Amino acid sequence: MGLEYKNIHACLNDCVLYRDEFASLKVCPTCGLSWFKKKINESGDEDKDGPPTKVMWCLPIIPRFKQLFSINEDVMNLK
Repeated sequence: MGLEYKNIHACLNDCVLYRDEFASLKVCPTCGLSWFKKKINESGDEDKDGPPTKVMWCLPIIPRFKQLFSINEDVMNLK
């Protein structure tokens, strides 16, 4: 349908969403878990940050309402 979505990174325990004032943090301020999965190198040490531990998909509601009400037959069925 061509509608947009946004990926928002979240704490593994659902404590915070890493956006706005938490966008610059590397660990959760509530539980202390890392934002990223750790990659382990050949020697067994944690080397660098990997992908985020949890990603939430946000489907903005306004574009969906515009899509829903753009077809006159569907609008009549909603009454």
